[in-house]
Amino acid sequence: MSALAAIFKGPGLSRAASGRSLRGWRRSALALVVLAALGGAAPVPDAGSTEAGAGLEVTSGKVQARADGTFAVDVPEMRAVLRGEGGGDAGELRFTYRGPTVERSHLASGEVREQLGLKLRAHDGCNLVYVMWWIAPHPGIAVSVKRNPGQRTHAECGARGYENLRPSWSAAAPAMAPGSHHTLAARIDADELQVSADGAPVWRGRLPDSARLLRGPVGVRSDNVMFDFTLKDVR
Repeated sequence: MSALAAIFKGPGLSRAASGRSLRGWRRSALALVVLAALGGAAPVPDAGSTEAGAGLEVTSGKVQARADGTFAVDVPEMRAVLRGEGGGDAGELRFTYRGPTVERSHLASGEVREQLGLKLRAHDGCNLVYVMWWIAPHPGIAVSVKRNPGQRTHAECGARGYENLRPSWSAAAPAMAPGSHHTLAARIDADELQVSADGAPVWRGRLPDSARLLRGPVGVRSDNVMFDFTLKDVR
């Protein structure tokens, strides 16, 4: 007799009581199985999208972990964060741009944008700071804070809660061509964000007060871009 069957049978019960108990236990067990299958409301990494111990938790899309410690992306949407590293205030994304993806995804506005970038203080998918390197159709550096208190999944907040920030100073980012190598780095000091591309400053500005409430790791996001990369918290 299995341990589960022994629990269902139960000692010292009449046949009728045993039947009622059996039905009750079965309902309880089924409920537990359903709850375990559903899990929490937090985003769940795609199975097999990164190798065990690779240090990257993928919450949307797929990432291939390579033996040399780099990662590769060739899907139209990807979101990921570092597992338990640093404080989330400073990140560095080193990447080789391989061109646009074959399949294309649309933003909520309907725009097809090629971009990749850093997530800072990525509490969850609804509350974080984005530092994005736009490639097409309009190249440049774009910074935004996404805040949706009480919400944490894309299903809850969607594309709501964005505040696009204006820099106090900015410069043009380097052009990209397939096969070119680049570095995007960003750092928050107090309420100021500083961004560099390929080692040169490209954006500086003040974060809103709401960004002070954000806590979370460094992450990476891409839309419609194929690239190889490494990501690290540099605080």
